[in-house]
Amino acid sequence: MTEDLGVLGKKSTRRTGVERVVNAALPTAYGTFQAVGYLDHDRGDEQVALVHGGIGIDRVLVRLHSECLTGDAFGSQHCECGDQLAAALSAVVAEGSGIVVYLRGHEGRGIGLLAKLRAMALQAEGLDTVEANLALGLPVDARDYGVAARMLHDLGVRSVRLMSNNPRKREALVRHGIQVAEQVPLLIPPCENNITYLRTKRERLDHHLPHLDAVAHLS
Repeated sequence: MTEDLGVLGKKSTRRTGVERVVNAALPTAYGTFQAVGYLDHDRGDEQVALVHGGIGIDRVLVRLHSECLTGDAFGSQHCECGDQLAAALSAVVAEGSGIVVYLRGHEGRGIGLLAKLRAMALQAEGLDTVEANLALGLPVDARDYGVAARMLHDLGVRSVRLMSNNPRKREALVRHGIQVAEQVPLLIPPCENNITYLRTKRERLDHHLPHLDAVAHLS
């Protein structure tokens, strides 16, 4: 815990770590979840885990979903994020139990909404998603999954079946003490608007996207 000196020389403390704040029923178009709300005292972000059914502690079906306003809320076809979120929620309900951890502060792989939009504008001029971030002087991927691991620990989860095509998510969870028993592909059919983005994820960010081989006709 960090200690700071107050105005009169007294020590004041600032809370650190992740605190569970609220648990509320959340009926959705996919099924009913418990929305478990957390406060990340280190970053100041409000986070939520959507929990369905009796999750247990081992081999829990889990999706770590990075916040994407354009994809999740607006249905952007620039990425596959909105479709992945819908598929993950549906999969958890079909399984009968599981967790979707929705990670705020991850917009644009951690660079923020406005920077993401600037990067998208550069992509429209011919740069790929990696080149666009670098051209803006920003990291290719600034996301931290430590908060997700701490939320899973708080929920009593020891090992997961991780719905992800991204090997870095698996590595991050293992590094933070959550075992990954299986990595479950979450493959969304590409469209003309996102095929370049997806190919960049496969070729430059090591995402496992074997289904792209079947759509060579897309530009």
